[in-house]
Amino acid sequence: MELKLYMFETCPFCRKVIREIEKEGRTDIAFHDIHKNEEDLRTLIEVGGSQQVPCLFIDGSPLYESDDIIKWLRDHSQVR
Repeated sequence: MELKLYMFETCPFCRKVIREIEKEGRTDIAFHDIHKNEEDLRTLIEVGGSQQVPCLFIDGSPLYESDDIIKWLRDHSQVR
């Protein structure tokens, strides 16, 4: 499964998701900071249809809203 989190460092909702990722010790998520990489920003808008972050792409499908992303992460935890 390919997981990519589109975010930027100072976004409080992104920080909330990142804290959950760190808490779970996940290493399977690639981070894409849209304020540091213009190509990431273009991808987020073109593929996701919005500039909204955080956005977790799950095998290319976007999932928005920090609470929804956290719920998905918990439901698909690597630790079982």
